[in-house]
Parts: sequence; structure tokens; C-alpha cells
Amino acid sequence: MELAVLVAASAVVAATRSRTAKVAELARVLKLAAAEGEREVMLSAAFLSGRVPHGRLGVGYRTIASLPPPAERATLTLADVDAAFTALAVASGSGSATTRRGTVDALFSAATEQERDFLAGLVTGEVRQGALDGIMQLAVAQAAEVPLESVRRAAMLAGSLDPVVAVALSHGVDGLAEILLEVLRPIAPMLAASSPNVADATTTGGPWSVERKLDGIRIQAHKRGGEVRVFTRSLDDITERLPEVVEVVAALPAETLVLDGEAIALRPDGRPQPFQITGARTASTRDPAQLREQTPLTTYVFDVLHMDGASLLDEPLSARREVLERLLQPENRVASVVTEDPEMTQQFFDDQIAAGHEGVVIKDLASPYAAGRRGGSWVKVKPRHTLDLVVLAVERGSGRRRGTLSNIHLGARSGEGFIMLGKTFKGMTDEMLAWQTTRFTELATDDDGWVVTVRPEQVVEIAFDGLQRSSRYPGGLALRFARVLRYRDDKSAAEADTIETVRKLAGPVTDETDP
Repeated sequence: MELAVLVAASAVVAATRSRTAKVAELARVLKLAAAEGEREVMLSAAFLSGRVPHGRLGVGYRTIASLPPPAERATLTLADVDAAFTALAVASGSGSATTRRGTVDALFSAATEQERDFLAGLVTGEVRQGALDGIMQLAVAQAAEVPLESVRRAAMLAGSLDPVVAVALSHGVDGLAEILLEVLRPIAPMLAASSPNVADATTTGGPWSVERKLDGIRIQAHKRGGEVRVFTRSLDDITERLPEVVEVVAALPAETLVLDGEAIALRPDGRPQPFQITGARTASTRDPAQLREQTPLTTYVFDVLHMDGASLLDEPLSARREVLERLLQPENRVASVVTEDPEMTQQFFDDQIAAGHEGVVIKDLASPYAAGRRGGSWVKVKPRHTLDLVVLAVERGSGRRRGTLSNIHLGARSGEGFIMLGKTFKGMTDEMLAWQTTRFTELATDDDGWVVTVRPEQVVEIAFDGLQRSSRYPGGLALRFARVLRYRDDKSAAEADTIETVRKLAGPVTDETDP
């Protein structure tokens, strides 16, 4: 199948705000791809959702900022892109940088201007056309003429939509029904919606399971006999890195299990370490025994999805809690209260914040486990932090944002200058992108072809989830999950927040080199 077909469809989808029109166009292309084969239809669904199923490609913005001239006519196929992405994903060791450079140059030089914009968006994660998994699931259901709920359930049990698309189009609803929860195969985790405060999250009435929200890493643990596998939220297998988690799960009195929980590094006083300490431990491939001694992890479980041959996905949370209470000791269960009192919920939230945790997740006790879904049955409440920072530079956009100035560099005041704390392109509307492109062009003082340095005059209000130590930035701190709320034309750069204010917010954050 020609890549140009996907590129044209992407343009159609991006150009309309109509959900119906997006779904119809995507369904049309999926039918065309299905005629070419299972791999083509899977890649079509993934690419049109802005997802690369090959894993990490090791290609960044700067790599695609300097490319050979584009091709004048379209010749690339999905098979060509598949081969190139596979080569990028497996490149490692000595000479891998040269291999990646050569592979990228060969792929992009064979692409037309429109195709390379689409490919650039894919490799940088900036395909922005309003066709994420929710829309794509609708398109798959329409193309295959099957119920949407059948597609959703199959996707959650398979771990992602990718392996489901070809089944839906080839075997219909009967084929989807054969996709079941399998122990040792991860499924998409249930997600929580967000609420700005406890009051808004408790308007529907209880009772609720109000649970401590840990700032660790989400884990899904599977057990079958003597074998235990541990997966991340993104379904990566990290079993070998977490021996203490494996030991906890292996000791549980069940033949088969699927558990949902968190692993987190704690201080000696029981308070949580900063997220990056847990993240660095779980991401490291060094000797697990040594890492365990330096940075031990505690396992907390908050849900059970399967036990001894029986799926519990459709059981209410109240029943799954009862199973957990019989199965696990209190030290391995997430702290929680069951209540229908908003005041008690608020007090539990306040207690968790005082103890150094992120907040709470408020869960409907009657709800089943809706894997892969973000609905109203689980609602997370965290305090929102905001800072007024100054834009120091801005990067040129790619993909759908090509021709704009997109990713902004953020700085806090420090003496007579500014210290960078991170970058973000999150939260920007099309109108905001157009405005800031004009604004930062006017403020530009230097342009290397990718990063445009600007006079530090424009103040922007940034929301973020926390701070972490960072050796990348001179201030030693970086924002976590920063997103733009609004530009502050009512404030001058002299009124922006200082690095001292930021450091007070950070509190006693441990250095990234600490165990």
C-alpha cells in the first residue's frame, strides 16, 4: 500500500472537526489496507493514530532538522516505512548513530514534502489530526461492521488496538470474541479521569473507595505457577529489574494471578522518594541485586483482575477489594478508606498530601475494571501547581505544526537573567500557535534553523505536576508534565516567578545521582 494514501487521509482527518467525517475517512482507508494484508492494516491504524508500533526509534528533532531534498513524486510504500522503522528500532551499539542517520536520510529523501511532514510527525510524536485511539476504535468498528464495545474490549485484553484491527476486519465479531485475558500477556490498564478538587470528584454520591495516589511506577504483575512477569503501564516487560516485586507476587497463595499496582522507592521514614528516584531504578539495566540494595522498592497493589483461572474484570470493585484483602498483607495494599462522606474524603486527601503523596484516586465501588478506558469510575485528585515563567526560545514545529513556532523553552528569574526549567508544547490550541508564531518571530534574536532564541519578555502561565532534579538544566530542576495555561500579557518578565520560588516548591528533592 502506498504511503501517499495514508498521508492524504491524514490531511482529510486533520482538516475536519467532524467526528463522523474523521471516522468515515479512517474506515475507508482501513478497508483499502485490509485488502493488502494484515501487516498493512495494522500499520495503517497505528500510523493514522500517530503511533509507531516498532518501539523507540532513537530519532529526535535535530535529526530531522537537516535532511536531504524531498522526492518530487510519491513512491514510498508502507512496507518501505516498516523496514526503515524496524532498522531504526534495532540499531544499537557501535556505529548505530551512523546507521540511524543513513536510514533516516534514505527514507526521507524518498519521501515527498507532504510524506516527510507526516513521517516527521510520526517519529517525533507530533501527528496531530484528532485521530487517537478513541476515534480509531470507532473507525475499526465501522470498517469491520462490528459493535464498538467488541473492539474496545478486544483492544484492552490484547494490550493495544494494533493486533485487533486485522482480526476485526478479517474475522468480525466472532474473531474479536476469541481475544481473552491471558495470564502473562499484559492488558491495557484502567485509567483515571482528573478533577481539580475533592468536592467536584464527589458530586455523584458514594460510597467510594478513596485510595492513596502514589508517585511511583504503575505495574501489572502476572503469576502462573512459579513464573512471574511484571509489566509497566506501557506494557513493557521489566521483570528482571524488579526482583523484590517478583518475590512479593510469587509468595501469594494463588496459582494464577493478574494484579494492578505501583512500585515505589521510599525514604527511611516511609515518605516517598521523588519520582525520578523510582523511575531511575526501574529504568536501569544494571545489576538488579546491587540496585535493590541501593534503592529498594516497595510493592503496593490496588486491584486484582484475575485469580485462579477466573477473570474478575467484570466484578464490581467492592468484590475485587474483598479478594485483595484475603490475598495480600496490609503492607502491600494501597492505603484507602471506604466512605460516602465528602468531608472524610477531603480529610483523607489532606492526610496523603501531608505525607508527601500525590493525592487520591476516588473509585466507584460498583464499577468493573474498564481496562484501557479513562472514564468517570476512577477520578484522580492532585493539587495543581502553576508558575509564571518567561519564554527563552522556541523550536520550529514539524508534522501538522510545520510552519509554526511550537515547543517553548521556559525560564525562571535569577538575578538579572533567567534559568531554564524545561520545554513544552502541551496545551497549545491552534489559535495560540498562530499567535505565538507571530509574537516570537517579533522577539527573535537568533535562529539556528531549528531553535529560535527570543528576547526574554513574554510571560506564560504553566501548570505542572511536580519538580525533579535534572543535570540537563543549569538550575538543577525540571518541570514534570508542564503544559501551557495562558500567556500573561498583564505581567512583565520582571514579575515572573524566581528560581528561589521554584526551589521552595521543590522542597527536599533528592539529587538524581543519589541512591
